[in-house]
Amino acid sequence: MPETPVKSGKARAKGKQRAAEKTVAEARKPATRWWIYAVAAAAAVYLAFQAYAPALNGPFFFDDNSQPYHTPDYPNRLGAWTQGVRPLLMFSYWADYQFSQAPFGFHVVNLLFHLLNSLLVFLIVRKLIKPISTDWLWPAFAAAVFLLHPIQTEAVSYIAGRSETMSVMFLLAAFTVFLYRSSPAVSWKIAIAVLLLFGAAAATKEHTLVLPALLLLTDYYWNPAFSFSGMRKNWRLYLPIAAGAAVALAFFARVLANTNGSAGFGLKEFTWYQYFFTQCRAFWVYLRLLVLPVGQSVDWDFPISRNILDHGAIFGLAGILVLVGAAIFFRRKYPLASYGFLVYLLLMAPTSSFVPIIDPLAERRMYLPMIGILLVAVALLARIRVDRRKVGAALGIFVAVLGVLTYQRNLLWASDTVLWEDTLRTSPNKQRVRFQLAHNYYSNGRCADAVAQYAEAARVQKPDYGLLVDWALAYDCLDQPDAAVAKLKQAAALDPTAHVYSQIGMVYAKRSRWPEALASLAQAEKADPKYAPTYYYRGGIRAKNGDFAGAVADYRVALILDPQMEPARQGMAYAEQQLGAHR
Repeated sequence: MPETPVKSGKARAKGKQRAAEKTVAEARKPATRWWIYAVAAAAAVYLAFQAYAPALNGPFFFDDNSQPYHTPDYPNRLGAWTQGVRPLLMFSYWADYQFSQAPFGFHVVNLLFHLLNSLLVFLIVRKLIKPISTDWLWPAFAAAVFLLHPIQTEAVSYIAGRSETMSVMFLLAAFTVFLYRSSPAVSWKIAIAVLLLFGAAAATKEHTLVLPALLLLTDYYWNPAFSFSGMRKNWRLYLPIAAGAAVALAFFARVLANTNGSAGFGLKEFTWYQYFFTQCRAFWVYLRLLVLPVGQSVDWDFPISRNILDHGAIFGLAGILVLVGAAIFFRRKYPLASYGFLVYLLLMAPTSSFVPIIDPLAERRMYLPMIGILLVAVALLARIRVDRRKVGAALGIFVAVLGVLTYQRNLLWASDTVLWEDTLRTSPNKQRVRFQLAHNYYSNGRCADAVAQYAEAARVQKPDYGLLVDWALAYDCLDQPDAAVAKLKQAAALDPTAHVYSQIGMVYAKRSRWPEALASLAQAEKADPKYAPTYYYRGGIRAKNGDFAGAVADYRVALILDPQMEPARQGMAYAEQQLGAHR
């Protein structure tokens, strides 16, 4: 080998000086980078709170009204809140409730989860895009789009949407730990961390059971040592995670098979294969919303494809198969784009494939799968050979537009009335939308508007028991007792419950039509002797007619059946006072 030339003293001195300067520059580099990250994080927090500000004081909405945090007299015991299939989610609600029962605190926590998820998206994209580019612009762009895209509004501004933001936080955290491991082999430390985060995700929402498949797909694409023998070496992670996922899937499969609720194979509205055909069309709606987020709705009126030809489902399926084929064909040439599209399909699968859900299309379901499309986008953008400053400016304008659209979308979420009115414009032929708007009008004292919307809801679809009862209450609010009783009797013909007869008695009692009121309450007692409001209403009638002893007796029965009925307690106190005064 040739000898290394000997340098002069002057040259050695200059070399040492350059080395020292390089060392100083390298030492300063990370500090500068951390300052950039700190400023970027502060800007992200500021922009997120600005974009979502209108909805932070928004009311409880739709499903929120049936949750423990907005259910009067629900037991404030942790065990009562966490007894369902999503204990960690309900724990978070319970913790919020201990600080404040107002919606503001719940909204802020949802937004904080969303901010954390945006940070995790940055870390994930930063790791996966490294084979193409080390420029921080691309992961920053992906995180900014995730943070400020208007399609995320439903998951973030809807308090019940926390099932998405919180479960995704745990899933993305587990995925980040998996990606940033120091070697292809998974250590016990990494395995335990991923398993704990996976368990937390599954205890928040079931769709996160897809994580094991995501890890396998990621290993297949990016682990150079991936093989079946390599999988055996990583038994610390794959064996327990597969076992846990299998147990969880078996449990949820049993739940879904026997459900009478809003999801599962027991739905009467459509079959699993009809739901799949419908999702072949919904797939393209979701993609369109990502690219062009206009025409959004909190309650889509999306028709069911009863067969493969219905509403063009076959063309939707053919398009999906073409994209899957392209992703596989171009895997080696565009690995990140190929991987991103398959990730998108995989993350969509739990809610948008074969398991029927009563609502075939809901925007909050895009919260997690969006990361797959973001990977496709940055994979393609990173290959564009254009001046970086111009690209950065264009991407900045794009993100700013998204932020404005998200702000405008959140203006609607500031008011449940405005939000339902907007939904009516996009889904005018969906009964549930008109029913919810009518109920909202009634709750806000707009009884004439409520009656009109209930009538429209009945025109769109044959009214059920619940709609007829609420329609009757709106007529009662307008002081039209005959119309109210007529609707209540229609409801009784569908389901002769104590509730409907007690409502008839209440309407008559408010007009001092005592014989009709008492006769209706007698029917209510016959239908269900344990229905407390029957005795409360009858106690009020007796007190009005001077029968304070009878009123006390009825109020006492009401309180025995429902000790939390405060109006009955107050009525009994008044009746007892009057009874004592007349002795």
